[in-house]
Amino acid sequence: MAVLVALGAFLMTLAGGWTAQRVTDRRHLVLGLAGGLMLGVVGLDLLPEALDAAGDEVFGVPAALLLFVGGFLLAHLVERLLAARQASHGGEERDARAPEVGLTAAAAMVGHSAMDGVAIGAAFQVGGGMGAAVALAVVAHDFADGFNTYTITSLYGNARRKAVAMLLADAVAPVAGAASTLFVTIPERLLGCYLGLFGGVLLYLAAAEILPEAHHEHPARSTLLCTVAGAAFIWLVVGIAG
Repeated sequence: MAVLVALGAFLMTLAGGWTAQRVTDRRHLVLGLAGGLMLGVVGLDLLPEALDAAGDEVFGVPAALLLFVGGFLLAHLVERLLAARQASHGGEERDARAPEVGLTAAAAMVGHSAMDGVAIGAAFQVGGGMGAAVALAVVAHDFADGFNTYTITSLYGNARRKAVAMLLADAVAPVAGAASTLFVTIPERLLGCYLGLFGGVLLYLAAAEILPEAHHEHPARSTLLCTVAGAAFIWLVVGIAG
C-alpha cells in the first residue's frame, strides 16, 4: 500500500515539474510562486517536524534550530565559494550563479522526497489511518517539490535536460523511499536533524536567490500574490493533513 501511494507522489512531482516548464513566459510568477512554496514548506512543515523529532537541546537551543541555522550558513558558504571560483575563471560577478549550486540544491530536494517516501512507509506500519494522513500531506506537497526542483535547477543556468533529469529523480525518490521501509528504519532523532538542516538550505535559496530574482525585473503585485499563494497552499496542505 505504501508503495502504491508513493506512485501518486511520483505523478504529482512530475505534474509540478511540467507546470514549471510550461509557464516560462511568466518566469517571474513561477519564481514568486516557488519562493512562497519553499517558505511554506520550511516554516509550516519542515521546522515543526524537525523540532518534534530531534527533541534534544544544545546549550539551551533545540538541536533542530541549530542545524537549521547551520544549513542556511552552509548554503551561503557553498554558493559564495562556487561563485568566487567562477569569477576567478572569468565569470561576471553579476551573473555568478554557479550551476553546481542548483544541482546540489535539487539533489537535496531528491533526498527530501526519498524521506517523504520513508515517512509514508513508516506511517503505514503504525496504522492505516496514520498512513492515509501522511500520504495525503506527501502527495499534495510533492507537486510543490517537483515545481521547485525544476525551477531551482533551471534558475542556476543548468541545461533543460539536467533539470528534467533532476525532476525524474525527485519523482522516483518517494517510491524508492517507501520501498526501503521494508528493510530499513531511520531513527527519529536523525530524521529530525536532517529536516532542520535541509530547512535552512531551502530558506536560504528562497530568501537570497529565488525571491530577489522574481522581483528583479518584474516587481509586480502579481508576483507578490503568487508568493503569498504558495505559502498559503502549503498551509492548506498542512491543515488538511493535520
